[in-house]
Amino acid sequence: MKNVNKAKAKPIDKTTLMEWYSEYLLTHGKRPESVYLFAKNHQLTEASFYDFFSGFDTLEQAYLVHFFDKSLELAGQIEHFETMPAKEKLLNVYFILFENFKLNRSLVLLLLKGNLMQQQQLLHALKSGHRQFVQTLSFDNENIFEKAPELVKQFNGKSKEGILWLHFLSILEFWKKDESPGFEKTDLYIEKTIDTGFDVVNNPVLTKMLDLGKFLWKEKFQMG
Repeated sequence: MKNVNKAKAKPIDKTTLMEWYSEYLLTHGKRPESVYLFAKNHQLTEASFYDFFSGFDTLEQAYLVHFFDKSLELAGQIEHFETMPAKEKLLNVYFILFENFKLNRSLVLLLLKGNLMQQQQLLHALKSGHRQFVQTLSFDNENIFEKAPELVKQFNGKSKEGILWLHFLSILEFWKKDESPGFEKTDLYIEKTIDTGFDVVNNPVLTKMLDLGKFLWKEKFQMG
């Protein structure tokens, strides 16, 4: 979401609006006062904005989906990606995704401020894309879910989508608080928790996610 001044010379499209909006967020630390004022500041009509987004909520959702989709695209370019075991595919996608998050950390942290209960709407579109990706993975020969603690399996109805989404949210929470150089501890967290079957034993981050789950995985946060 860089080179915003250059973006003004382009025809208006979804990407241009995202560039302008991210520049505003990073400069002001908050949303514009209204869609009308945001559009006016860029010599647009308010209707032009609505051709691409219904409001700031859907625009903000688009960033995380954009980073995730680009990470999937880059992972797909890795040699022999399609024939990798499911666990290796998952690791590669997550490593690339969190590298993209690192490159845009200030923006991502602004979007993800507050607790997970306040982030439901922002994460909803990403959850859909994550679910679609997970459904392409076959863990049949890896026994990864058999190693998951009963608490996790019972909580998610033994759904791989549920377990992996729970795990992904825990990575986000860990990364937000990671103070290690290059966020190297996040990479270790990703690898270790996948290798141990998303073990919550001595894992306060995942335990916290389970505590929040009674709220997060009810009607308001369930996929249709």
